[in-house]
Amino acid sequence: MEGNFKMIAKTFFGFEPILAKELRDLGAMDVKEGNRMVSFVGDKGFMYKANLCLRTAIKILKPFAGFKVFSEEDLYQNIKRLDWDAVLDVNGSLAVDATLHSEVFTHSKYISLKTKDAIVDRYREKYGARPNVDLKFPSLRVNIHIEKTWCNVSLDTSGDSLHKRGYRTATNIAPINEILAAGMILKSGWQGQCDFLDPMCGSGTIPIEAAMIACNIPANINRKEFGFERWKDWDEDLFEKIEASSLKKVKDFHFEIVGYDKAPSAVEKAKDNVKNANLTEFIKIERVDFFETEKRNDRHLHMVFNPPYGERLQVNIAEFYKKIGDTLKQKYPGTQSWFITSEDEAMKNVGLRPSRKVKMFNGGLESRFLKYEIYEGSKKRKNQL
Repeated sequence: MEGNFKMIAKTFFGFEPILAKELRDLGAMDVKEGNRMVSFVGDKGFMYKANLCLRTAIKILKPFAGFKVFSEEDLYQNIKRLDWDAVLDVNGSLAVDATLHSEVFTHSKYISLKTKDAIVDRYREKYGARPNVDLKFPSLRVNIHIEKTWCNVSLDTSGDSLHKRGYRTATNIAPINEILAAGMILKSGWQGQCDFLDPMCGSGTIPIEAAMIACNIPANINRKEFGFERWKDWDEDLFEKIEASSLKKVKDFHFEIVGYDKAPSAVEKAKDNVKNANLTEFIKIERVDFFETEKRNDRHLHMVFNPPYGERLQVNIAEFYKKIGDTLKQKYPGTQSWFITSEDEAMKNVGLRPSRKVKMFNGGLESRFLKYEIYEGSKKRKNQL
């Protein structure tokens, strides 16, 4: 039985500290932040647990080998030398992904192909037979990362990206990525301690991630499959134990999580997704226009949202963001509001000063995640109190 080994969790820019905290809270050892990744140490059971429970990881990679490469031939020979029999049967299937930061190697598709050739040739020479290539559901997904002249070969334990949680069957245009949603919510400090509102909820991703955080539900509990389930050493009993013990840590939640959207189609989709995530008892989705609403009670409210932008926003930006600011100021006292925007115009027009600005990327768009504190009455009165 293999003991502890090093793993790499990949994430988005700026989410490294959040992911590192998640890993420590789960019990990972030797947690170290890098660039869009966090390395850590754990055993096979922890590898299963990390895939099941982490909210801000895109993939969990298990390092397999590392070596210097100066040419494609170097790469081919080094890959061919590795003990692939340990991880892949001759009648299995494989897929290769490559990421390159190098002046010598510039075509990732070509490097993927060269790697695949080396692996396949090894089997062909040894057995007269070879594994197939299957880009969708391979038995083994190999990850090649070349930094200048150093090549890291890793096994992809996750399979599909971990943002594919398994609850979202219906989306609207430009839905927010589940990992980005979870990272925003964690960054905002939300832990399920008060009411929560997403006033422009689209297909419901933010309220769903908020409920899963509040109840400590494993992020990927609704997912159909992980990459490691096709591995030679897949241990179903161990995985079921890990899953059961993670579900024991689910907690109750005593506040309200609400999502508003004014588009009937978005509301229908959001309701479907909430149902798929088995969270109907925790989340209410309502068809209303945020600009015509006000805060429903005097309890503290936590708000996180992703205002429509670009292709989803057929409106005047200055006017739209001014309305957001006015609605918050006039109708939502006692609220901590956070939203993400890639529009530079937006901040100027909100008419409130953000107390925090965090740089993030939404898809490829450089964005700001902005925090606005809306006090009860005036700020002056708050200071007197």
